[in-house]
Amino acid sequence: MSQSRDRGPGTEIPTESLRAAPPDERLEAPDERPEAPDERPEAPELDELREALDGLRREIRVRFPAPAEAVESVDWPALFDSVRRRASTLGMIERSGEVDEFGMDEVVLRRARVFLDLLCDRYWRIDLAGIENLPEDGPALLVANRSGLLPYDGLMLSHVIHRARPHSQRPRFTVADWLITLPFVQPYLARLGGVRACRENADRLLAGGRSVIVFPEGAKGAAKVFRERYRLKRFGRGGVVRVGLDSRVPVIPVGIVGAEEAHPVLFKWATPARAVGLPFVPVTPTFPLFGPLGLLPMPAKWVIRIGEAMPLEHLGADATFDELLISRMTEDLRGSIQQLVHTGLRHRESIWG
Repeated sequence: MSQSRDRGPGTEIPTESLRAAPPDERLEAPDERPEAPDERPEAPELDELREALDGLRREIRVRFPAPAEAVESVDWPALFDSVRRRASTLGMIERSGEVDEFGMDEVVLRRARVFLDLLCDRYWRIDLAGIENLPEDGPALLVANRSGLLPYDGLMLSHVIHRARPHSQRPRFTVADWLITLPFVQPYLARLGGVRACRENADRLLAGGRSVIVFPEGAKGAAKVFRERYRLKRFGRGGVVRVGLDSRVPVIPVGIVGAEEAHPVLFKWATPARAVGLPFVPVTPTFPLFGPLGLLPMPAKWVIRIGEAMPLEHLGADATFDELLISRMTEDLRGSIQQLVHTGLRHRESIWG
């Protein structure tokens, strides 16, 4: 470079000096370039790293088992049974430790007494007559007319009788089969004293000294529309009279007025009922127009009249095999209840009292 600066302006530069210098002759000498560090660990360091990772994996497997292994180890039947038992204990704080063989719970009844008294005294304003016709002690078979789809009639009749005779056992009321099969209905009705309507239950209750309220009209009576109200349907084949004769208990007619106006059925809608397993969907002035609020009963005035017991003492044990006698007694019982209903309607000033 100093030699080139010493040349004059007319001095020619050889063409060989203008060519690119080879790599070893460039400005930066090869020994002066920064050498990239070698980042790869040596063989011993790599083995130690692998051993550390393997140890970490083993520790994770021990402390946190794999989800697949956990799922395979679950005993699903035992888990389902545990969940079912826990779900069945919900609300146990409101229940007593013991219930009778039909499920009636005295604790639930005591808690419901205030509400039932409100319905009896303020909402439906129930008038009870003829309580003196019930026996002072011992069971009786109370035969009443069915009033409405929901078993308000049996529940309230049982309540007013027990309130008038607090020292006697609470009468049990029968509930139709189709109502028992509805979800959540059967347990609550059983706690309040309801039992499935069948001959076996009636015999067991009467043999145990407890009175029973039955409704021989069955589903036909519950499904009556408003224009047919208080017209008793046929009682069937005399099963009620046979129960009274076999059990040797008083058979007492009862007429209930007012329960059919609590849910007046204008007509029956059968098409949507098949989807939910019901015989029909009742159409009332409030349901289904107002949705769930339409299920609330109307505050109609109630009148309950208890008649005199049928005379059965003179009949022998073979009377249950006399079909003609059973048929005649069944019609007499139906006529007595119809007369009590007509008497209650005459004494009631209006539907709303």
